[in-house]
Amino acid sequence: MMQSTSCSACGAWPRSFAASLSRRQSRSLGASIALSSHSVDCQTYRVACCSYISRRRGYGGVLNLRSASRVAATDEDGSSFSSFDDVFEGHDDGTLAGSLCLISSSEGEESDTEIIINTSGDVDYHRNNASDVSGSYLETSRLANLRIRTKHKGTYLGILNNLGLIIFLVGILFLFDLCAWRIVRLPLAPFFLTGPFLVAAFLASFAGFFCVPLFHVLKIHQVLRVEGPDIHLYKKGTATMGGLFFIPVGIVVAGAASDFSSVEVFGAAAATIAFAAIGLLDDSLILMKKHNYGLPAPIKIILEVAAGTSFSFWLNSTDVASPYSMKFLLPLPAPLGLLCIGRLYLLLATFCFVSMANGVNLTDGLDGLAGGVAALTFVGMSIAVLPICPDLSIFGASMSGACIGFLMHNRYEASIFMGDTGSLALGGALAAMASCTGMFFPLVISSVVFIAEVLSVLIQLGFYRLTKRFYGAGRKLFRMAPVHHHFELSGFKEPSIVATAYVVSGIFSLLAGYVGLISA
Repeated sequence: MMQSTSCSACGAWPRSFAASLSRRQSRSLGASIALSSHSVDCQTYRVACCSYISRRRGYGGVLNLRSASRVAATDEDGSSFSSFDDVFEGHDDGTLAGSLCLISSSEGEESDTEIIINTSGDVDYHRNNASDVSGSYLETSRLANLRIRTKHKGTYLGILNNLGLIIFLVGILFLFDLCAWRIVRLPLAPFFLTGPFLVAAFLASFAGFFCVPLFHVLKIHQVLRVEGPDIHLYKKGTATMGGLFFIPVGIVVAGAASDFSSVEVFGAAAATIAFAAIGLLDDSLILMKKHNYGLPAPIKIILEVAAGTSFSFWLNSTDVASPYSMKFLLPLPAPLGLLCIGRLYLLLATFCFVSMANGVNLTDGLDGLAGGVAALTFVGMSIAVLPICPDLSIFGASMSGACIGFLMHNRYEASIFMGDTGSLALGGALAAMASCTGMFFPLVISSVVFIAEVLSVLIQLGFYRLTKRFYGAGRKLFRMAPVHHHFELSGFKEPSIVATAYVVSGIFSLLAGYVGLISA
């Protein structure tokens, strides 16, 4: 915990301020203050707090403290703020965002602020005697004129996660493009998969630089779950509904690469848009109600079942590309071969849509987790379905690239979340690729992270109800479900959890692609 140093000017102790911070927040603020062994005055705490709030709120890491310093120096004896408790009164929920209005020159907690610290010549620092000059005065002056950097170790880890993911995916797609004619015996164009991937990644990333500030202006901000981890409180106010800008990019690039003439890409795009619409409705209700409960769960499931069933009926009435003369076949590895399941195929497709949509939705709980895992899963499915439907491979590569472009803004610490608009759409797109080609088995393999997240929720719920029935009080198997929150509360850092998920998903996605190739 941060050292609670008394003010050398007024003797006040910042009790509520130190107590309101979590361990993670205390470390972050402690690094900003750079506390020394001697006492510091209230001005030092205010300067450091301004910087801390600006980082949490995404203003670039520093604030214009000119007006704040004038407030701090209004009364020579420090009576403007008798203690730091007065500054943070009413904000004991662990967040500091509410105090921004007290120290910013603009009104409203979402207002833009200059990002320069420059109080030289504008502030008369309070000091009791000459000995304070070498103590609190010098400490305050140094902090007030220091441009505090916002790049934390975790942020660098998020960047490294993104770089590693991009290098891995581009390398896999490029190597596959080079050897595709030997593997699938098809005359494919140069950069058949790498091209759409890179174009979608660039366009989605570029669109984010316009949409993220726009969403902040429109106040499309994330509403946190009440029962969520306390260490996520700093994410309050982050923009959401990012699926609105990167999902259309993936669809348009896929359509353009297939000359807008592919029936399979049209069907997959329609399913993606339908699930995105369900997510958009859910996100819109959350914003209007100001809490994290949008569509009631039964209604949400009904809408997902309706969308999946509609796609199944469309699939039944449409001739999709296939090297086989029959519909409703499941390509499986030898010795199983092709398995015909008849009308059960339509039920399986509907179940796949509902389960994949909710799987991606549950995984979307850490910065960069759902987007990166989805990008890897799309690449695995693109390889798996290539012998059956090359156009759907383009669709998968484009959606993967769109996810990578989104990760430029969603990596730790995220400036925007995809929301249900993005997560449900990604699940629907993956299910559409499997339903059009019968590649459900490769989808199961490549979606191992999504499946683990869903199973952790089901196991937690079942274990709680079972123990409550036998012992009278429910017990938890995990600290919190989905399982990524369990690891987070166990002490693992967010970027480390995401990196591990990337490694696991990458391995199983390659395996899924291989299984798809030998099954077709």
